[in-house]
Amino acid sequence: MKNLTLVIMAAGMGSRFGGLKQIEPVGPNGEIIADYSVYDAIRAGFTKVIFIIRENNLAYFQNNICNKFADKIKVEYAFQELSKIPSDVKLPAGREKMLGTGHALYCAAPLIDSDFVLINADDFYGFDSYRIAKNFFTDSQNNRDYLSVNYPFITTSSPNGSVKRGVVFTDNFNYIKDNIESEISFKDGKFIAKSLVDNKEFVIREDHPVTVNFFGLRQDFLDILKEDFNIFIHSNINTTSEFLLPEVIKKAIFDGKIKMQAKTSKSQWLGITYQSDLPELKNSIQELIKKGEYPDKLWD
Repeated sequence: MKNLTLVIMAAGMGSRFGGLKQIEPVGPNGEIIADYSVYDAIRAGFTKVIFIIRENNLAYFQNNICNKFADKIKVEYAFQELSKIPSDVKLPAGREKMLGTGHALYCAAPLIDSDFVLINADDFYGFDSYRIAKNFFTDSQNNRDYLSVNYPFITTSSPNGSVKRGVVFTDNFNYIKDNIESEISFKDGKFIAKSLVDNKEFVIREDHPVTVNFFGLRQDFLDILKEDFNIFIHSNINTTSEFLLPEVIKKAIFDGKIKMQAKTSKSQWLGITYQSDLPELKNSIQELIKKGEYPDKLWD
């Protein structure tokens, strides 16, 4: 069986949520979203999981989260810290914000020894997404082919405010041509996406596919990432500059280094952007349990 790693980004604070939403209980027996992610990955055939966390959260993750499934899948930890940069770089005084999702993967790179799927710790993707990823890596014969598992925008929106999503545009063969990282809000009866790069606004349909950081990547991609991060970290960064993974992927596509297939998941996406999203997420998980998609006690 081909090895496949799940890499979970769990180092960030939820500024709009108001705390460390990655460890917020959402299941009936205290399960967090990452419990369901690992559960789905195991039953899809993944062989290892890497948690990207802050080093001061290691004991908590070991003792309260990963101990429940450590005998079912190999578990490793990578630490995202501002100190994880080349020795010749000095960050601006007062820099406290993490360096972004691309830096998170940069910190985990030494532990990655296979093809892998990268996800957010605070997004519930559903089993079909992991099944798609496993089948993709099992069947794909082209090492330049990569994967983005997407969702119709409306299923990833929040009734409590705007959300940040990647708006996907594809060619006739379902390869991604562009992915515009945007803040999307509902105005005057329309969904308006505002690019996070140049602030340009455009209208999208409610069923337009968007990315929520579920990417299937090859181990070779780490060489591209390291090269781009070296350029970023030696540039004129400030106290808020971020090295964002979707931008690295988009550049690699534009440069012809990779091709990324876009596939739409049939699973229900669930997530927490705002504290007020939490009750609906818990209710949705209860409905999935009632339908028999997950057991009441996940790790019994």
